[in-house]
Amino acid sequence: MINGNIFQSWKNNHISMSAERGQWASKFGFVMAAAGSAVGLGNIWRFPYLTGQNGGAAFVFIYILCVVFVGAPVLMNEMALGRLTGKNTIGAFRTTGANKLYMFFGAVLALCVSFFVLSYYTVIAGWTIGYMCTSVINSPIPFKDFIAAPEYVLPLFALAMLTTIIIVLGGISGGIEKATRIMMPLLFVLLIVIIIRSLTLPGSGAGVEYYLVPDFSKITGGVVLKALTQAFFSLGIGWGIIITYGSYLPKDQSIVSSSLWVGAMDTSVALLGGLMVFPAVFAFGMEPGSGPTLVFEVLANIFPSMPFGNIAGAFFYLLLFIAAITSTISMVEVVGSWLIDDKRWTRKKATWTVGIAAFVVGIPSALSNGTSPTLTNLQFMGAHGMLDIMDFLFGTMAMLIVVFTTCLYTGWAIKTDRIIDEISLGSPYFNTKKVLGILPSTLWKFFIRVICPLVIILVISNQIGIF
Repeated sequence: MINGNIFQSWKNNHISMSAERGQWASKFGFVMAAAGSAVGLGNIWRFPYLTGQNGGAAFVFIYILCVVFVGAPVLMNEMALGRLTGKNTIGAFRTTGANKLYMFFGAVLALCVSFFVLSYYTVIAGWTIGYMCTSVINSPIPFKDFIAAPEYVLPLFALAMLTTIIIVLGGISGGIEKATRIMMPLLFVLLIVIIIRSLTLPGSGAGVEYYLVPDFSKITGGVVLKALTQAFFSLGIGWGIIITYGSYLPKDQSIVSSSLWVGAMDTSVALLGGLMVFPAVFAFGMEPGSGPTLVFEVLANIFPSMPFGNIAGAFFYLLLFIAAITSTISMVEVVGSWLIDDKRWTRKKATWTVGIAAFVVGIPSALSNGTSPTLTNLQFMGAHGMLDIMDFLFGTMAMLIVVFTTCLYTGWAIKTDRIIDEISLGSPYFNTKKVLGILPSTLWKFFIRVICPLVIILVISNQIGIF
């Protein structure tokens, strides 16, 4: 249960604390930033190859259902917890009276997820800068050779981290919001340009059919669990990001509509990513289930076939870089907001400390693709190499544990009505207007308390090989 004295103490000081922390200047800015935190390489790079490996349109169909029925309720849950307390992830759990278990598995672990994912995710962001440069000068380097060269990878990793730091130093409205208001619309424009070219290739129709016309016989338990895992990863829930961003959301903004917009934009980018890739896959006679290299192999064929293909290639890798940076800035903010709120650090000190520490921790991941045999040959539960192991431990397992813990915490450990009341601010219909005889709040509570935890148990069980 909530410690009433702690909660009342927070409430009395909330106005002055909010003034110090800052808020989003507009709902549009918040949605762009929150969607940007979710939209990343997972949408444009990871989603297409998982779709190719798991039945095409059948996987897409299940993925959309997962986002609507599992992802959206959890988004609302995390956003409401953040705004209820007006604090970072650690503060949100502490203020509402969490015990040590909830503090560790729900709050501390969430900070670890953001920090350690930042450490290797920015490595991948650096790859996109390198390929953007080689496209401009029309001198591509084979992907496997490029990521194995420390003279390329480490400086580009540092450049991507520096870009992230500079944006976060600008603060909430002046840095993160301003950057994402520009980058997210640009991301959609670049996607659409490349999709148009992909759809005009001879033979692209077969790819469109494979991607958009489901064969339901291909839906298996494994496909469902893969889709659930991708939905969690793609939406960025369980990282502390949505709780942190929600803490900056004004009380008069609708959590319901904001969550739906974030989910819709994130899913739209993933769907557009697939529409960019699969028409070209079939146009060039490639195998849709070829795995993580799918996007890079497809684009190696697309761009030379286009007028000014090197420029088009540079724009695509710029797109990937934008997608990556909109995520990395949110990861820095999650850890930085804790240092600012709890340790009373300045934003400058917190941002530089998090960025530099994540760079140091990320060096083994940067060198794990051929440079160091020891780091490359590491194996753990099916993950190969330091980067893949970090992704499995923090980008998958720890993230799922945080989501599970947060659902249990808000659903059972504290009064769920507090979260419902918070969601109802700006969305009064949530707890007053019945749909098909059921209040939306009642349905949401059932999903958070029962459905979401059960689904996450299934996903975790699949990840560790129970079935």
